[in-house]
Amino acid sequence: MIGLIFGQVASNYDGQVVVKTAGGVGYLVYGSLAGLKEWTVGKEVSILTYLAVRENALDLYGFVSEQERELFKHLLDVSGIGPKTALHILSLGSVSEIASAINRGDVAYLTQVSGIGKKTAERIAVELKEKISFSDGTISYGEESGAVGDVVQGLIGLGYSLADARAVVKSLDVKNKNAEQLLKEALQKIK
Repeated sequence: MIGLIFGQVASNYDGQVVVKTAGGVGYLVYGSLAGLKEWTVGKEVSILTYLAVRENALDLYGFVSEQERELFKHLLDVSGIGPKTALHILSLGSVSEIASAINRGDVAYLTQVSGIGKKTAERIAVELKEKISFSDGTISYGEESGAVGDVVQGLIGLGYSLADARAVVKSLDVKNKNAEQLLKEALQKIK
């Protein structure tokens, strides 16, 4: 997967930028609204990317922050939301505003995006409310990311419920430990 593009912006038009790398290759990246404002022609940029693989295309989507990319990936997990729609949702506002709207179940806010109806907005709110928590202006993706997320997924793969996996992971001291160490500890504690 292509996770980062570094180079000079060669063009910025119609929701996409072309970034020319040091090797002379120009990558077409569909950008978030925040990114498109920031990535001006001639500027050296480092763009976090997500590679969407389809039967007939490989499309790169670019983001200005890791939180923006993570929210995008969570939106893709919702049935009926594709990369272009997820990018349009990100154009509604800041990541904090969008996460807050999802947390509140604000259907009216989410239906501002063309192609998102009431049912789809409700599905987004219901499916992502547990995955995205918003408090004090910061966003947390909870147990679903990093080594802790790997441990939760590993426990689920071993037949434990999501609730049991999350409960045991919350009781672990995760500092300076990799997923393997955490999984061993979790298996010792889980009932």
